[in-house]
Amino acid sequence: MASLPSIAFAPLGDAPAGGVLVVLAGEDGRIAESLGEAVLALVKKAASIAKFKGRSLSVLDIVAPSEVAVDRLLVVGTHGKEAPREEDWLKLGGLIASKVKGGASVTLRCQLADGAALEPRLAALIGAGALLRAYDFDRYKTQSSKKDEEGETPKLPGTITLAVGDVEAARAAFAVEEAVAAGTMLARDLVNEPANVLGPVEYAERIQELARHGIDVEVLGEPELKALKMNALLGVAQGSPRPPRLVIMRWNGGPDDEAPVAFVGKGVVFDTGGISIKPAGSMEDMKGDMGGSAAVVGVMRALAGRNAKVNAVGIVGLVENAVDGKAQRPGDIVTAMSGTTIEVLNTDAEGRLVLADALWYCQDRFKPKFMVNLATLTGAIIVALGHHHAGLFSNNDELAERLLSAGKTSGEKLWRMPLGPEYDKMIEGKFADIKNIGGRAGGSITAAQLLQRFVNDVPWAHLDIAGTAMGSPANEYNQSWASGYGVRLLNQLVADHYQSA
Repeated sequence: MASLPSIAFAPLGDAPAGGVLVVLAGEDGRIAESLGEAVLALVKKAASIAKFKGRSLSVLDIVAPSEVAVDRLLVVGTHGKEAPREEDWLKLGGLIASKVKGGASVTLRCQLADGAALEPRLAALIGAGALLRAYDFDRYKTQSSKKDEEGETPKLPGTITLAVGDVEAARAAFAVEEAVAAGTMLARDLVNEPANVLGPVEYAERIQELARHGIDVEVLGEPELKALKMNALLGVAQGSPRPPRLVIMRWNGGPDDEAPVAFVGKGVVFDTGGISIKPAGSMEDMKGDMGGSAAVVGVMRALAGRNAKVNAVGIVGLVENAVDGKAQRPGDIVTAMSGTTIEVLNTDAEGRLVLADALWYCQDRFKPKFMVNLATLTGAIIVALGHHHAGLFSNNDELAERLLSAGKTSGEKLWRMPLGPEYDKMIEGKFADIKNIGGRAGGSITAAQLLQRFVNDVPWAHLDIAGTAMGSPANEYNQSWASGYGVRLLNQLVADHYQSA
């Protein structure tokens, strides 16, 4: 993976010598008067010529004259019709990282146009945005293929120094945001990996590396899954020579007697569709059908990295949905761990079978405060919501509202979708308790209705992230095919509502 810039901190009053100076502009391109008359005059003249108005994420790039101590001046706009959201500061950091290459040093004055120092948390978000923008999954490219048109390997800034009003507070805030960024980039790595490298066994081994961050990791293999009667999960895996795994991650940062929060992820490392095989077009994208599990792994890494005062459980079901003579057939009936019988009418509706057993196991063993599961579950959610919102289904209004709020804060947006007994009737089975598909109409809803059968009375939310985990639109802080969607969202949910003092 491409190297990341280092993030440093300095007092706001320090004067950089050389390199690139970045200053923040408000309405009409105004900058803080404390920058000095020479810089003020230079920016005013350049802004007039370029008709720079300080609009959010607009950039004025100036080669500095000799009387200014730096080599280059970047003026970045922050003005908009509404006050900047937290995600806008992430975007600003990503934008700055994208504008400076060649390993140059960058100093960003975290100071608004009115002279006020930027809040430490907002400065930290700028740093995190720069790290996320620098992410590049290039580990399988040779050195020659990494070169740009001039034949040189492109580089991002070597060091980004954030000049802030309170250095220690900014460092503390950045330690939190850096941990969340690390979790997001881990999730991106997992989704970007090809399926021939990251099978269920290899994925479980990768997760075990989280032990060095203080996370307890437990791996259940095929014998244990059979003993638990996880036949819904095992049925999906039986067509592949690569054995399944269920991985349980535990972060114990809260009081010993406090029930954990729980996250459950679909980890289908590759989805052929099974005997109900997918068409060839874009099937290669199905290496990302484990995006829900990647988000769970990433948020556990984030919580541990920032030493969150919470007890959290992450559970991922890891399988490959392949085709051979042992693969389950349309019409097969499996008995889930809960004892519910499921008629498998379409082997490409496999993720809900994996989650059915994982959810039941989670609520039965850990008795959590809530469960949130994430899955690249249905194409129907993309038809409904496109690539800018994930679908939210929940049996609990309070949990749903908290997730919606966390989505707005983090920028990983959700849209609540309905559940109800009318939809539940659509999955009633002919030869078993339920069937794994309900027809074309409301496909993402009937999938959620199936999952709801396996949560008992635990507050629960299902996030269908098929449109947001992979191939979603790039932005200033994400240029990766795999977005790492879900890590920032779930971390925000915990930070807002579930941490002990």
